[in-house]
Amino acid sequence: MKIRIEKGQAKGKVKAPPSKSMAHRMLICAAMCEGVSTVRGISGCEDVSATIDCLRTLGIKIEHDGDDVRVYGKSFADSQPSGTLECRESGSTLRFFIPIALLSGKTVMFSGAPSLMTRPMSVYEELARERGMTFIADGNTITVKGPLTGGEFNVVGNISSQFISGLLFALPGAKGDSTIKITPPIESRSYIDLTLEALRLFGIRAEWSDEHTLFIPGGQRPSACDVTVEGDYSGAAFLDALGLFGGEVELEGLREDSTQGDKVYKRYFEMLRRGVPTVHIGDCPDLGPILFAVAAASSGGIFDGTRRLKIKESDRASSMAEELKKFGASVRVLDDTVVVYPADFHAPSEVLYGHNDHRIVMSLAVLLTITGGEIDGAEAVSKSYPEFFTHLSELGIKVSEI
Repeated sequence: MKIRIEKGQAKGKVKAPPSKSMAHRMLICAAMCEGVSTVRGISGCEDVSATIDCLRTLGIKIEHDGDDVRVYGKSFADSQPSGTLECRESGSTLRFFIPIALLSGKTVMFSGAPSLMTRPMSVYEELARERGMTFIADGNTITVKGPLTGGEFNVVGNISSQFISGLLFALPGAKGDSTIKITPPIESRSYIDLTLEALRLFGIRAEWSDEHTLFIPGGQRPSACDVTVEGDYSGAAFLDALGLFGGEVELEGLREDSTQGDKVYKRYFEMLRRGVPTVHIGDCPDLGPILFAVAAASSGGIFDGTRRLKIKESDRASSMAEELKKFGASVRVLDDTVVVYPADFHAPSEVLYGHNDHRIVMSLAVLLTITGGEIDGAEAVSKSYPEFFTHLSELGIKVSEI
């Protein structure tokens, strides 16, 4: 899909999209509980839909009532997979569900988009090898077989927090207590804390016993409950960025006491507005594209902790460098650093390309409110924020499909 955005200043009030990160976590926790839980505020984005599909494939009954979802919980250890778990492009879904699938001791196959199935899975491969479980990856599918039982798990902390969260979802239902010892440095620690918060909401015990160790009692079956998904700071960052360029946008639905790590975007925006800062984004890599965009339209910036941007939906640093060049910006991409140099920012010299990456598309759309222009591949926003262009229009920005 190609869309055109006209130059304009966004004004108005809009509700932040529901947190994709918390939606995944709440749905999985609800599926672990005895009884029927209601999770309110579930969007129709592709990633969350993938998690719902995988739960259903494991035999969890799920009913929709508008934005509310009823989840009929059962023990993952007793699950009877009815087919392949299709994860689409959702890295969270794949990494969260592999340990869950290992609980049953049955053979479970995963599939997904090519870009997803080539993401690093070394943590789970090593875990399976050490414990005599099956883990077979052929580039198109991943096949696993447990059973996964409690014990001591050693996990490196600088690859992805999603591996640790996956274990946190599975181990409460395993036989025996568990500890997860994380080798520092721990990147994206805020996402681990988000997982712990979701578990606590459902009465599931898992806690830090020291700075690098998590303790999880086994054999837990908490009771169902009623929860609401909070607003998403990573999605809100795109809308809030409009205020840096003359817009006046009021965002609703964001919790000030949220544990979401991407909440830090407000501080980073202020740093970019004031000058040419050095910003570490190792704990909030999803903010990379919008921060690069803001820097390109402002005075530049230096960003470190960018290594993991290579293994997202696109190579985000290189993709943004390619697109920002069309605005006249100069971007240098190093191994773990991205430098955005001040430039003669202007309307793009050609059609922009979304690189099949929702965060690239939304970042470029923010810049086009300054200059006007077109984006090809704009449909990628459906992965996390399908209402994005509708919300832009509601804020007074003219958006048209070509």
